Amino acid sequence: MDALPTKDQIRAWIAENPAQATKRDIARAFGVKGAARIDLKRLLRELEEEGAVTRSRRALREAGALPPVAVLRVLAPDAAGDLFAVPAEEGLEAPGRILVAARPDEALGEGDRILARLSPVDGGDHAFEARVIRRLGSNPVKVLGIYREGSEGGRIQPVDKGSDREWRVPRDGTLGARDGDLVEAEQAGPRRLGLPQARVVAVLGDPSGPRAVSLIAIHQHGIPDRFPDAALAEAEAARPAPPEGREDLRDLPLVTIDPEDARDRDDAVLAMPDPDPANPGGHVIWVAIADVAHYVRPGGALDREARRRGNSTYFPDRVVPMLPDVLSGDLCSLHQGVDRACLAVRMTIDAAGRKTAHRFARGLMRSRASLAYAQAQAAIDGQPDAATAPLLDPVLRPLWAAYEALKAARADRQPLDLDLPERRIVLDDAGRVVSVAFKDRLDAHRLIEEFMVLANVAAAEELNRLKEPLLFRVHEEPSPEKIDALREVAGAAGFTLAKGQVMQTRHLNRLLAQAEGTDHAELLNIATLRSMTQAYYDPRNVGHFGLALANYAHFTSPIRRYSDLIVHRALIAGHRWGDDGLSAFDRDNLGETGTLISDAERRSMAAERDTTDRYLAAYLADRVGAEFPGRISGVQRFGLFVKLDGTGADGLVPIRAVGREFFHFDAGSQTLMGADTGTVIGIGQRVLVRLVEAAPVTGGLVFDLLEVEGGRLPGGKARRPGPAPRRPPARDARRRMTRRPR
Repeated sequence: MDALPTKDQIRAWIAENPAQATKRDIARAFGVKGAARIDLKRLLRELEEEGAVTRSRRALREAGALPPVAVLRVLAPDAAGDLFAVPAEEGLEAPGRILVAARPDEALGEGDRILARLSPVDGGDHAFEARVIRRLGSNPVKVLGIYREGSEGGRIQPVDKGSDREWRVPRDGTLGARDGDLVEAEQAGPRRLGLPQARVVAVLGDPSGPRAVSLIAIHQHGIPDRFPDAALAEAEAARPAPPEGREDLRDLPLVTIDPEDARDRDDAVLAMPDPDPANPGGHVIWVAIADVAHYVRPGGALDREARRRGNSTYFPDRVVPMLPDVLSGDLCSLHQGVDRACLAVRMTIDAAGRKTAHRFARGLMRSRASLAYAQAQAAIDGQPDAATAPLLDPVLRPLWAAYEALKAARADRQPLDLDLPERRIVLDDAGRVVSVAFKDRLDAHRLIEEFMVLANVAAAEELNRLKEPLLFRVHEEPSPEKIDALREVAGAAGFTLAKGQVMQTRHLNRLLAQAEGTDHAELLNIATLRSMTQAYYDPRNVGHFGLALANYAHFTSPIRRYSDLIVHRALIAGHRWGDDGLSAFDRDNLGETGTLISDAERRSMAAERDTTDRYLAAYLADRVGAEFPGRISGVQRFGLFVKLDGTGADGLVPIRAVGREFFHFDAGSQTLMGADTGTVIGIGQRVLVRLVEAAPVTGGLVFDLLEVEGGRLPGGKARRPGPAPRRPPARDARRRMTRRPR
């Protein structure tokens, strides 16, 4: 089709194809190619603004319609005992009631999250019927908290930051818990007036004991941390893969480069100059990945447990692995000097770092060395040790030469270049925080990242060529609303983000480059990150916005990510390398698997974040009353969020602790304005705060605000509510933010 479709044609197609309504699908359906895609995006954006269609995480749909498959939250049974549900996905609303058509063996209750197939219903008291595909996670009517004894049983104080409601425990529901114990409980009986009733189901011990912090997160977020006996038996029975049917790669000088404390090593790398005279200055790159698919067969106990976990979860004091240690730390791990089964890809790049060819193999390798990032970097910087000195010329320098070419390709591609240092929490043997610092970012880290990105691209392209189904790593472009919010934050800080163009990562990088070296650099990096959508796994490819890549799949970490295992199986099936490729179940349930492991990834991220918050609160608990410099990272009606310098800890300044006047909240500009003095407080401003409360059990920090931008807050009248003042123009707001110090 030469001409663009009309809006009516697009609406009709979306209505007829609710399961295939991504922008890429629409472009393909109407034959829109090349530069015409920009005009198509404009039409789709106009349809959204007109309210004719709405956007979910994955696709466009008719306004007032629901996708054919959605995640729902179950409501309490009605008077007739029927179960209804509401969409659990943010921004998704049902145009009518959704009846849950559960099977007799599906014991669903209030708060359960389910993945369900939706069918519209004509007439009756509900608009949709939901057929349950799978229940997701656990019933949230559970509580993790500190048990306090009482005369008639006891009470539980939840460890969640946002929960201040206690639970009552009857005398016969304590399970022997003692005062101060960390317990897991669940609701007991119907809710009535007064405190809800719970019964203890597990006593977890002393919350202040060694390494209790991560244990709290594991139980709070429902992360599986015990392997079923059947899965352990399968892992124990595993034996090294035989060499038959595999390409012998043991002569290649492959090495692994990992964190110093790494237990599992799932990727090895090698680079060399390309001997082909037709590719002057080019390089040959090998990336070999542990062949987990050989040991974790489709449908087995190990496979079911790995799919349920989705990924490994990493805490400062422990790892909750996706696979038992006998596999993750031994048989699958690419340890130095031992033969290991692998899936490898040989890639050729030109002098500018562009990939020109690739070839996959199922092979047998032997790592020459297990190196740490700092160790490899030191060798390149002129300080080799006994392990790296023999590898410097034959292995390490060719790796860095190839990396220099890949850097040039990256600069041309312009993926999103955020500068957000990662915190490192150091614990002593007792599990107490010794120090909090930011991790060094070395070229060795970036080298491995670039090699892995290249291999992941090759895997996605190869499976597209083979026409095999796979799980893409999808990262959609940010919504216009989030970009507008970022533009406003940038404007208040004195920077510009142009309007009227299809947003690309290079535009965001230009904004970040403007802010680099200024006081607003951290603010703009945080605001840009918050404007991004969350990446997820899906069998439909809509590209990866953040990496500026059209095809991207996770291939390089099958020891710790189930998505990578699926990609390995697809490669095995496509190349007919064995009977351990994609099963019929894998193929039929690819979308469901993508949803499950995307949810598991978010669960792990939340648990890791909560654990970090608790460790930081414990670290600062003995410094209550001390003053700390920081920066405002968020503004809400109820107060300010402040990120401390040095530790990066986040805490809350309640609105009552902000000045002596009433402050009006402007959600659009994310600012507070003093009703009497006109003082404007917003994201990115430098502040001095006093720590007034640190709660290690919840991870909560509470501050008093002392100074903003180096000056004390001006005094106002008594705090009183009133009508919101006129919002100042961005230019005036900026002037107030930058010229208020006193």
